[in-house]
Amino acid sequence: MTSVKADRPAHAARPIAAAASTATPPLPPIAAGAAARLSVIIPVYNEKNTLRELLELVCAQPLAWQGRPVELEVIVVDDCSNDGGVDFLEQPESRLAFPDLRLIRHAGNRGKGAAIRTGLAHASGDVVLIQDADLEYDPADYPKLLAPILMGEARVVYGSRFLGQPPLARPPGMHPANWVCNKLLSWTASALFARRVTDEATCYKVLHRSLLAELDLRAERFDFCPEVTSKVLRRGIAIREVPIAYRGRGTNEGKKIRWTDAFHAWFTLVRYRFFE
Repeated sequence: MTSVKADRPAHAARPIAAAASTATPPLPPIAAGAAARLSVIIPVYNEKNTLRELLELVCAQPLAWQGRPVELEVIVVDDCSNDGGVDFLEQPESRLAFPDLRLIRHAGNRGKGAAIRTGLAHASGDVVLIQDADLEYDPADYPKLLAPILMGEARVVYGSRFLGQPPLARPPGMHPANWVCNKLLSWTASALFARRVTDEATCYKVLHRSLLAELDLRAERFDFCPEVTSKVLRRGIAIREVPIAYRGRGTNEGKKIRWTDAFHAWFTLVRYRFFE
């Protein structure tokens, strides 16, 4: 396990402001003057070409809440990569370049869900955000993802690649087969739990840390997303969705999830709805 620290870019902090809502807040907001802390969990498996740039983007986000900077904790969980893509984080210069980063390495490849659960076990923030190690998702969306939780308006926020788009619109770079699978999973989750979900399989899942211990997560692979969605909705907890930017990548760029993984995800939704 490696802890790394570094000088941050001198950006002006970007205040986090939530959209108006008439819903009863499920939790009190982070008090004015209190420091908010964000834990960003990044599962990694053979992401040599994108990890450094992604970390630079994450650590450059100048987030602020109630006039104070949001404390950042970045947890990189290496799921036994074999491309040497995380080795640079062991170097002294990286300890200076990324001040709030902790590296945890699995001895063997266990899967994305297992890597996220390892990260969750070490997270200390008020809010936890899941971030893929590629560049499909833009960390510049962090303010809108965090706002509903920090305001006490939600316990769970999803970044939706489809919200606000025409029903048949396909995000840039998303393969048609993956688009169909994403729509199928979102429709299934909405039907099973009678709650509208536009993007069940999104990477950007943001949760209040107090909720995580209640979920008893067991996912090992790509079933993490449907497990979280099922267990949140089954408890009657609303998922707030916000639109996000997205640029998909293909298998030739290292994308690992396949459309066939949608079958396992679909059965996971059904299993946690009716049997567990």
